[in-house]
Amino acid sequence: MSFDWHAGPITRDTPLDKSYRNTQKVRQFMAAECGEGFKFDRPLMAWIKSGAPSTMGDVADEWLRTRR
Repeated sequence: MSFDWHAGPITRDTPLDKSYRNTQKVRQFMAAECGEGFKFDRPLMAWIKSGAPSTMGDVADEWLRTRR
């Protein structure tokens, strides 16, 4: 069974799966991890879709890494 990106609890340890979606809950998680300036951009979305990240913590860390 795939993760419910609309209702499931999202933490840094939440694994990305093939059902990943940019939902309001994902945006809330990312804003909490990365700050209110967080916005999805094309490079981050391409990185997510590349299969490189394994958890939502990896996604947050990558966004922060590209902003340093």
